[in-house]
Amino acid sequence: MKLRAVAVLVAVLLAACSKQSGWHATDITGAMPPLVFTMTRASDGEIVSEADYRGKIVVLYFGYTHCPDICPTTLANLAEALGKLGAKADGVRVLFVTVDPNRDTPDLMKGYVNSFAPQVNGLRGTDDQLAALARRYRVAYTVTPGPNYEVMHSNAVFFFGRDGRAHLVSTDTKDIGALTEDLNHLLDM
Repeated sequence: MKLRAVAVLVAVLLAACSKQSGWHATDITGAMPPLVFTMTRASDGEIVSEADYRGKIVVLYFGYTHCPDICPTTLANLAEALGKLGAKADGVRVLFVTVDPNRDTPDLMKGYVNSFAPQVNGLRGTDDQLAALARRYRVAYTVTPGPNYEVMHSNAVFFFGRDGRAHLVSTDTKDIGALTEDLNHLLDM
């Protein structure tokens, strides 16, 4: 009887916590390390780090420009959510990190990200820089060059607060309203 009461109490407390969070994406506050990286921004060739984005909400996504479906869909969904934010969108930066820097040249990256929204920055890194950032956020990727060139990557989208702390992760960006609400909530923090 005591065990059942404890189980019910734990279930009620967990349900209350999840309802109070108000997030649509998964809350990872305190579970992932803060944003840290050094890479090259494709639009201007500048070496940038997390410090260049302090004060902005940062959305981090790994992909590649030749991706046939998931990457452009994810970036289009994020761009649509940014559009719904209106002037507040200036407080957000989407960092699109290529997992295929051999094919994703700076010019290609620049044109690709510019087709989505002005708040999207394409980032390229050395093999070591890319591996370190992917490992930091447990993002898997492989690139298999050759006649059947293949690229695989996980589809996580990470959301960081103005101070660089990780707050949210999602693998589904289809609900534009939910994305917009989460971004608004982060902007208001």
